[in-house]
Amino acid sequence: MKLHIKNMVCQRCILAVENTLHQLDIPFTQVQLGVIDFTEPFIDSQPASFSKLNQALETLGFEILNSKQSQMIESIKRICLTHISAPNHNTLKLSERISDALHLDYSHLSQVFSAVEGLTIEQYFITQRIEKVKELLVYDEKSLSEIAFDLGFSSVAHLSSQFKKVTGMTPTQFRALKTPEHRRPLDKL
Repeated sequence: MKLHIKNMVCQRCILAVENTLHQLDIPFTQVQLGVIDFTEPFIDSQPASFSKLNQALETLGFEILNSKQSQMIESIKRICLTHISAPNHNTLKLSERISDALHLDYSHLSQVFSAVEGLTIEQYFITQRIEKVKELLVYDEKSLSEIAFDLGFSSVAHLSSQFKKVTGMTPTQFRALKTPEHRRPLDKL
C-alpha cells in the first residue's frame, strides 16, 4: 500500500518522515519523495496509528493526499524537482518526462495542474528553477556561468533574463544583497 504525502521536497523530508514512522512504531517498506510504502493496508488495519501519523506529519508541514488529482499534482512537482537536480543528464524534455512517468497525455496533465495550482507546469518549473538559482547565488560558491550550466540554461543571458522576469532584479543584484530572506521554501511554491 502506498500513502502519498504533500510537501516532501528533499532528502531531509524523507528522513523526517522515516523518523516519525519509527517514533510511532509504524512498520513501512520505504519512504521516497512524496510516498510511503507499507507492506500491509495500513489505513484500514490501524486507524488509530493512521490518525497519529496524520497529526505528526501535519506538525512537520506535510499533508496526506487522498485524491488521485492531488497525488498526480504532487507527482508532477516531484518530477520537476528531479528534472532541475540533474538537467544536464536529462535527454528528455520536461513534458516528455512527466508524460512518460505518469503514463498520461501531457496536455491533460497540464490542464489539471493549471486548474488546481493556478499556474502552468512550465511556470511552476521556472519558479522552482529560479529558487535553485537563488540558493546557489546565496552560497556564492559558483560563478553565474557555472550555475547556468548546472541548471540547464542555454546561456548566462538566458538565466539572467528569466531571473529578472521572476524576481525583478538581476542575479548580480540578488547576489549583492547577501540575504537569504528573498528565498522561498520549495514546498511553498
